[in-house]
Amino acid sequence: MIALVSGASGGIGSAVCERLADDGYTVVGLDAEIDVTSSAQVESFVDHVETSGPITALVNAAGVLRTGRAVDLSDAEWADTLAVNASGVFHVSRAVARRMIPRHSGAIVTVASNAAKTARQNMAAYAASKAAATVFTKCLGLELAEFGIRCNVVAPGSTDTPMLTGLWDGSDAIRTSVEGAPGAYRVGIPLGRVASPSDVAEAVAFLLSDRAAHITMQDLTVDGGACLGV
Repeated sequence: MIALVSGASGGIGSAVCERLADDGYTVVGLDAEIDVTSSAQVESFVDHVETSGPITALVNAAGVLRTGRAVDLSDAEWADTLAVNASGVFHVSRAVARRMIPRHSGAIVTVASNAAKTARQNMAAYAASKAAATVFTKCLGLELAEFGIRCNVVAPGSTDTPMLTGLWDGSDAIRTSVEGAPGAYRVGIPLGRVASPSDVAEAVAFLLSDRAAHITMQDLTVDGGACLGV
């Protein structure tokens, strides 16, 4: 079994790779050496991977974060965010799905964000890109269902990764995430802690596994209740 993971060197991506390796997958990371915004590079890389065997699982975990007020975002910041977080998911998913269809098997999981369904200050580009990736993955799942291919989304909230610490000043990142920031209309985390990358990886592994054999087009939120179940 071959699992392709984009963003494999990231906090969540690396945890996903470790978890899937424990499940017996041969894990192939698609990272900085391949530009997910380039469909040509993605197609070539997927072709190369498939010379070793069929890709049976795909995890879209590559992502970038550009923060700032919506009215202050530059064209480049907006375009870069959508290019990686939305178009990247499209390019990789399309390349892999095309090869899964003749085999009538496979599973795809996109790591999105709870920001895709909850407004956040200074995160308009990120939230919009993750919302696009979420709905794309569900539409893909509908189209691939007849081939027995399942497509689902895992939506993490605040997770203990460099992306989180970059949002706040130093050690305040985790405390602010847990306690909330009323001035920014952001509630805290009811479970009282941020997620670990392994928490997210467990959800990904479940949705790829036969335990989720009848689950597709679903959005599994892993945020400790931060979105209050919405």
